[in-house]
Amino acid sequence: MTYGDMDERQDVSSGAVGGIAFAASMLVMIGAFSMVAGLAAILDDDYLVVSRRYAFDLDTVAWGWIHLVLGFAVVAVGIGLFMNKAWAGVVAIVLAGLIALDYFFFIPYQPAWSLVVIALSVWVIWAVTQARAERRT
Repeated sequence: MTYGDMDERQDVSSGAVGGIAFAASMLVMIGAFSMVAGLAAILDDDYLVVSRRYAFDLDTVAWGWIHLVLGFAVVAVGIGLFMNKAWAGVVAIVLAGLIALDYFFFIPYQPAWSLVVIALSVWVIWAVTQARAERRT
């Protein structure tokens, strides 16, 4: 199995392919759950309990739109990774970083889920970079 464009076919180990497949699965799952959370926050202002002593204060509808847009982009990149597109690797690293940053600021609203998403995003970044490094050697 290969990773990258058809023009630049190179063999990649089965561990890297499995890592990419799992990373793509995690991106689709994280994106889908972010879209659901975003829609819930947009449609119901009382969905999120806002802490009164949090320095970074955004309206719940704003959080909803951030989650919805990032979630849609993350699902699209996860599908791109499944389709073995070369651009999806770089974009997955960037979007996983953005979603981790988004959920870092979201910790006071949903702490457990935020920490899970941050950990999965870090794992996705590691898996994609490992496959890209292995492809180059």
